[in-house]
This record gives sequence, C-alpha cells and structure tokens, in this order.
Amino acid sequence: MEFDDKIPIYYQIKEYIYRQMVTGKLEPGEKMPAVRKLAVDLTVNVNTIQRALSELVSEKMVESKRGKGNFVTEDESKIQALKDQLIMEQLKQMYESLQKLGVSDQEILEYVNRYVKEQEDDQNDSRN
Repeated sequence: MEFDDKIPIYYQIKEYIYRQMVTGKLEPGEKMPAVRKLAVDLTVNVNTIQRALSELVSEKMVESKRGKGNFVTEDESKIQALKDQLIMEQLKQMYESLQKLGVSDQEILEYVNRYVKEQEDDQNDSRN
C-alpha cells in the first residue's frame, strides 16, 4: 500500500479496511488479521494500526473480543451505509470537479452514461 503524505496514515488504513468491508474481502463477522500481521503487511508501525482499529471499534464497524481478536461487524446495514457514504463522497468529488470545469448537471449525466456504456463495451470486447 502506498500512502499519501498529506493524509494521516491511520486514516488511510481505516479507508483501506472500509474498502475491504464494502467489497466483501472482509465479510460480516469475519475475524480480521492480527494487528502485527496488518502492520507487517502494510509496512507501518503497530501503534498506527491500533489507532485505526480503535476508531473502527468506536464506530462499531469492528468488534474487539478480548483474547480472540477483532471482527468485522455482523450488522450488514452498517456496511451498506458505509458503502453508500463512500460512493456519495466519490460522487461529490467528481461533481465538484466537473462543476469547476463549467459542466452542467445534464452534461455530467450524459458523460457518466457515455462512460458507463464505453466500459461495458470494453468489457464485452475483452470477453470475446
């Protein structure tokens, strides 16, 4: 994982774990890797991992079970709400960037539709 110097590392780790949850790579109720393993895998200090996990626990996205480890929440509605939030953040960034370019709302929709169509066409071409 490559880190952005402008954003605290613990926050980027939190975002990484969020993505793992919403994509199903970490499933509801699944035991998470040990703190030390995460630290080695992500090449960061154990304390940095612990800070990210502490925030996830306080948000109730992760449950800490003493002596057993950390587990992804079993509440699928929380994971869905997280996914919705992440999608809306991405859309907000895109929308604001396009607005700065002077693109109207209608044009944004047209460009998004065209982009999705092109992606579908590319995927269909790669399958054939």
